[in-house]
Amino acid sequence: MKIVVIGAGGTIGSAVVALLEREHEVVRASRRGPVRVDMDDEGSVDELFTAVRDVDAVVCCAASGALVPLTSDDDFLAATRGKLLGQVHLVRRAARHLRDGGSVTLTSGTFEEPMLGMASGVLVNAGLEAFVRAAAPEMPRGLRVNAVSPGWVAETLEAIGRDGAAGTPAADVARAYAEAIGGDAQGQVFRPVRGRTH
Repeated sequence: MKIVVIGAGGTIGSAVVALLEREHEVVRASRRGPVRVDMDDEGSVDELFTAVRDVDAVVCCAASGALVPLTSDDDFLAATRGKLLGQVHLVRRAARHLRDGGSVTLTSGTFEEPMLGMASGVLVNAGLEAFVRAAAPEMPRGLRVNAVSPGWVAETLEAIGRDGAAGTPAADVARAYAEAIGGDAQGQVFRPVRGRTH
């Protein structure tokens, strides 16, 4: 398959690329790569499908959200723009351009314990997962849409000085994306944990 990975240079994206490249043609897309996509910029999403043709699948690992105070208007809205609305726009454009029977895999997120500033992230992730379930029956031409909800990634925890054992290694997270692309799941949310996906 020909698969576009958006956010290919990130922790999750690079692991997804490394896994998928074993069997597929992978097009790396990012804010600064040769194929440029910024999930905050709908125009760049539109341009992606002009620049890269005959695509079988799109994976979005790019969108992330910072911790944002509940009372901060601009920051709260900005946190929803790329990760929620950007990925929704990606699905809507992919539905026009992917090859028949192709797939889109988005990234949501789940954290077991609440933290200050995560209300916007909870809103975005719950919205994305609801969108995936609702959009699935509307996908044309046998296209599929799913999401992966990685939670804490071990390498990310280590990068911020926390215990990586409390997270899921990026390689295990990548397998969930591969499963979403290669299987027949539709409207599902994959939740990888160390060593497996459920």
